[in-house]
Formats: sequence, structure tokens, C-alpha cells
Amino acid sequence: MSHAIQERPVTVTPRRSLSHARLPRWTPAAVAVGSVAAGCGIGLAAGWHSKVQWGLLAALLFVLVTYGLTTKVEGSRQAKDRVATSLVWVCFVLAVVPLLSLAWVTISKGLEVLDGYFLSHSMNGVLDAEAGGGVYHALLGTIEQVGIATLIAAPIGLLTAVYLVEYGGGKLAQAVTFFVDVMTGIPSIVAGLFILATWNLMLGFGPSGFAGAMALAILMMPVVVRSTEEMLKLVPNELREASLALGVPKWRTILKVVLPTAIGGITTGVMLAVARITGETAPVLLLVFGTKLINPNPFEGAQSSLPLYVYEQYAVGTDAAVARAWAAALVLIAFVMILNLVARGIARWKAPKTGR
Repeated sequence: MSHAIQERPVTVTPRRSLSHARLPRWTPAAVAVGSVAAGCGIGLAAGWHSKVQWGLLAALLFVLVTYGLTTKVEGSRQAKDRVATSLVWVCFVLAVVPLLSLAWVTISKGLEVLDGYFLSHSMNGVLDAEAGGGVYHALLGTIEQVGIATLIAAPIGLLTAVYLVEYGGGKLAQAVTFFVDVMTGIPSIVAGLFILATWNLMLGFGPSGFAGAMALAILMMPVVVRSTEEMLKLVPNELREASLALGVPKWRTILKVVLPTAIGGITTGVMLAVARITGETAPVLLLVFGTKLINPNPFEGAQSSLPLYVYEQYAVGTDAAVARAWAAALVLIAFVMILNLVARGIARWKAPKTGR
């Protein structure tokens, strides 16, 4: 019995590659350059005078062109990923450009007046409309007021955060958390009015740098509490348990283990709070009053501060006064940056060593 062997056609399926087509690595940069050029060209052709419109159009073109190219070459799934990445970059650029523009304008205008004479002299005997004078009295007042406010707010905020994280859990902790949240949104003028009503009107004290420092401390405390609380929560519980297992008391565990571990984040939070209060004008205007003279005593008599000095000089409106206002603003920015660098150095020095 013979069986007929029927030959079936053999179909050969093409081998699929595991790797898909990819855009070159330089594509995002090229698309960005092309989008900026196209945005500027369209803006000029349309007669748009605002550079902001040019930038927004360039950002929109960057996202759309990136999505179109990626969809055609790599597929829709990869295109969605690239669009998300492009949106992150666009938001980053939109946040950085105003910051760089502000820094550039402040530096370029502030350096016209800023020199050793400006930093070492006050406005005593100088009319606001005249050229000359300096910022020494305002810089001295800012250093004293911010320093006193930090000495008041930092320990209270730190101890409050330690209580909430390490000991709190009842109704008192809930009440403290509620009031900290409320204080976070208090306008600066409200803090100034509170100190004005209690310290100046009820107790009868006059204007002084200390009164302004107390108002600044009220604004600073909730920021210190919140930032320190989050940093303490990041400390692993294993470190606490290991210390307690060795018989170390809880207070010593917090002092020797928890706080040194979180010292970097705590310092950053304190510096954020310092930067928050350094530029405040309303409490200083209410409680310190401002003066052209050098007053090294923060507990008696009117003082000045850098934000108040900038406000007063800019309000005058003359070219010399506006130039002094820009120079004082540059000094204020440099003051905050120096404080941050010093705090970072101290935090790095005091942080526990993790290397072998």
C-alpha cells in the first residue's frame, strides 16, 4: 500500500528584530534649536514684540515636533514617553529663565554703584535724591534682626518638630500640628500687627530691631517645624532601635543619633526659613520704622534693613536712588547666598561620616 506524499508549501516568516528604529541622540537638541529659530522667526513675521510669546511658541513647537518625529520613527508608545520628558524640560526652562533674567538684571544694575564705599557708609547727611551714601546701616540691621529671629525660631521649631516626631501622638500633638499649618499661611503683615499690638501698644515699648525680629521669628517658626519634621521622619527607625537596644536613653538617642543623621536636611530647612524672612518689608516697616543713621543696638531705637532700604530708595524715584536700590538688592541676594554656603559647609562638617 503506497501512500502519496503531498508536499506542503513551506512559509518562511521573516525574523523580527528585537530592536526598533531609534532617533539619534542629538535629535532633542536639534529639535530644540529648530523650534527656537522657528519661534523667533514666526514672532518676528507676526510682529510680536514680547519675547515671552516667542518662547511659548518655541516650547509648543518643540513638544509637537518631538511627538511627530518620535511617532513616525519609534512608535506612539515611545512618543508618549518622549513628550512627557519634553514637558519636564520645558517646565524646567520656563522656571529657570526668569530666575536667570532676574539675577542678570540685578547684577548688571547693582554693580554700577556697589563698591567698598557703598558697603561701609550710611545715608546720614545724604539726601535721597543725591548721589552717594551707602547701605551699611541697613546691612547691619538685617544681620541683627535675622540673627535674633533665627536664635528665637530655630530652637523652638527644632524642639517642636522633635516632640511631634518622637513623642507626639495625642490631642496635644494634633493641636500643635493644626496651629503650625495655620501659621504657615499667615501674611507677614499679620505677624507685624500682632507684635505691634502686644509689644508696642500693650507693653509700651518703642520701635526697635528686636520687635521686628520677633515678627520675623513668627514667620520663620512654621517653616522650621515643617522642614525639620520631614527630615526627622526620614531617619530610619533601625538606627533608633539599635541605640535603644544598647540601653541608651531616648533623649540621648535623639541627641546623638537622630539629629546628627538629619543635620543636613535640618540646616537646609533653617536656611529656607532664613531666606523666607530676609526679604520681608512689612513687619520691619511697622516695628522698626527705618532710619538713615547707624544704630548697632537692636533693642532700642529705630533701625533699618535691606528690604526696607530698597523700598525707600525705589520710592524716591530718582536715578541715584534707584541705582542704590538695585545695589542693595544685590547685597541682599549675596547675603542670603553666603548664609546658605556657610550652612551647607557646617552641615557637611557635622554630618556623620558614612565612608569606610
